[in-house]
Amino acid sequence: MNSKLVALIFAVLFAAKAAVAQMPTMELSAGIHVIRAEIAYTYESRAQGLMFRKHLGPNEGMLFVFPQSDSHCMWMKNTLIPLAVAFIDEKGKVVSISEMRPQTETSHCAAAPAKFALEMAHGWFAFKGIAPGATIQGLEKAPPAR
Repeated sequence: MNSKLVALIFAVLFAAKAAVAQMPTMELSAGIHVIRAEIAYTYESRAQGLMFRKHLGPNEGMLFVFPQSDSHCMWMKNTLIPLAVAFIDEKGKVVSISEMRPQTETSHCAAAPAKFALEMAHGWFAFKGIAPGATIQGLEKAPPAR
């Protein structure tokens, strides 16, 4: 690899890490389970998501806030850790949950219109007994999508 390419790769990785570090966080809950969620509410932060991360804490995740309710889809390109995603409607009801494998381009889409998507570690929702129909509290405090 030539030195310019190596420098470019490091610059992209550094920029991605800096962008992630600047994401705001908020507390959500699913029943008795407290979640510390980074908030991806801009186009850029939604596009970045959890790419290039090597781990998540036990109750840490990322909340994606979309401009409108729709059948949004998620994928795992450049995402290194296995994740689960819950698609959530405007009222906080989980409409569907998908388990996702790292570094794949398979689309995982909401089963019904969703305003939010919450990514957690693979198996987190199942382990906590959270299924479609459950309610996620605290979403009203999320910033509006941009």
